Amino acid sequence: MPGLLQEKVALVTGAAAGIGRASALALAREGARVVVGDVAVAGGEETVRSIRAAGGVADFVPVDVAQSEAVERLVARTMELHGRLDLAHNNAGIEGPRASVTDCTEEEWDRTLAVNLKGVWLAMKFEIPAMLASGGGAIVNTASVYGLVGARKVAPYVASKHGIVGLTKSAALENVRKGIRINAVCPGLIDTEMIERAVGGLTADAAASRARRLLNPRRSIARAVLRSRQPAGRMGTPEEVAEAVVWLCSDRSGFVTGHSLVLDGGMVVK
Repeated sequence: MPGLLQEKVALVTGAAAGIGRASALALAREGARVVVGDVAVAGGEETVRSIRAAGGVADFVPVDVAQSEAVERLVARTMELHGRLDLAHNNAGIEGPRASVTDCTEEEWDRTLAVNLKGVWLAMKFEIPAMLASGGGAIVNTASVYGLVGARKVAPYVASKHGIVGLTKSAALENVRKGIRINAVCPGLIDTEMIERAVGGLTADAAASRARRLLNPRRSIARAVLRSRQPAGRMGTPEEVAEAVVWLCSDRSGFVTGHSLVLDGGMVVK
């Protein structure tokens, strides 16, 4: 049976790990040809290998989403490879500094907003014309529950994610009659490397990191505390977010645009 996205061409940024990798794998599973974009070359290439090993089609294009020329090249390369662009998951992002509003440096603020918010804007700036030339499409931007509520000592991150929610709404209104739907996902606490860094630091070697976590009782306690504070009693998985991305990209969500879909196990309603 053909997948939900058979023969579609999808672009995923921040696809070297975590939610982005899970999204790329899920889109490919549903039949999409996937272009993987990330600043992390080794991780991006690993995502491509995983997709190909499962019988999918994927290519890696390095990109720093904060750089206009790099994002333009990413979309242009997608068009060169496949001749069209139907779907995009603009997922690249960083957590930014953990500091108060007054202690955050200008450089930290600028970098967080450049990657998280400007990066999504740049992606859509070049994706939308490509999709229009392809006859329409669907875009999903990764925001956060912190695009809906505040949090202490992560103001640049919160501001950037609130910005993505607003940007998504404006872009959706501009393009709904042109055949492009634009939505956002707002994940809560998801078990990714970003969470690992939040509870004690992480290197690029995920296997070694897991081993260190098992040997580090303080980190295990921190993770247990995070889980206990969630109404669902656990963290979400990247794969759960990826399934929402697939749905928002598919025709099954054909009347959904400008929406911010919360995936947080009840975090913001408690």
